[in-house]
Formats: sequence, structure tokens, C-alpha cells
Amino acid sequence: MKCPYCSYKDNKVIDSRLSKDGNMIRRRRECNDCGRRFTTYERIEESLPLVIKKDGRREAYDRGKIMAGVLKACEKRPISINTLERLVDRIEKRVQDRGEKEVKSTVIGEETMKELHALDHVAYVRFASVYREFKDINQFMDELKGLLKEDKTHVTGGGRPPSGK
Repeated sequence: MKCPYCSYKDNKVIDSRLSKDGNMIRRRRECNDCGRRFTTYERIEESLPLVIKKDGRREAYDRGKIMAGVLKACEKRPISINTLERLVDRIEKRVQDRGEKEVKSTVIGEETMKELHALDHVAYVRFASVYREFKDINQFMDELKGLLKEDKTHVTGGGRPPSGK
């Protein structure tokens, strides 16, 4: 591990802790040259499937792409980055649990839609408008009407719509 301050390659681990969810290890390190401390996070490298894109191309699974889409959908919404990390973790786990060597990008998109629908309706509609490639305002309005209908069902049925927190 290279020191981020002086690029020296030798350092020592001062402290190691498991993350709250148990998926990562947080390590405090000290550079043996400059003496500065820094933190690293280790995640288990798991075998994730190749993603089959709409045009038939195949590419390596990229968690960052899902996170980027979710971040864009949740921009200026009251949702913490930790909440979004857990959301992406759940999507990744479901994709991995399928046990397939390849997965269609539409599967990942639908899983993302489910998660956003449960989290925040505004973020859900933002993501859906891009993911489903709405061609006109009518498709957008149809999606909104469906959400409004669900909200009424939750209110009369005793349930609650997503709070966004």
C-alpha cells in the first residue's frame, strides 16, 4: 500500500476494524517514511457476472455505474450516502445471488428501480425517466399517476409511502 502523501511503499497497520455491516475492513495505517496516518478500506473481491448491455455487448460488472446512477437520481434529496451504499450493496447481493456468469443490464436496472421506489418516489421517477427512456410527457405522467394511486392505497390501507430517509 503506497502512502497517499509521500508515495513510500512501506507502512504499518495501527488498527483494524470490521465495518458495521461486516462487508469491509477499515485499517488505520502509518507511513514508515513520513509518519503520516491514513485509512484504507478492504472489501472482499467477489466474482460478479458480466453484464449484457442492451446492444448485446458484454462488460465487467461495475458497482460505480450503479452508484453514479443512484447518486444522480437522488441529487438534492434528503438521502445519506450511507443509505445509498446499502442500497447498492443490496442490488449487488441480489445480482450475485442469482449465481449466473452473465446478467442482463435490464435485471440490474429493474433491481435499482425497486430499491429507489421503496426509498424515495422523486428519485424513483428521475431514474425511471432515464432508464425507461420516456419519449414524451405522457409516459412521465403515467408513471406519476401510478405513484399517486399507490400513495392513496397506502393511506387508505394503513401503510405508508416511502419517506426518503
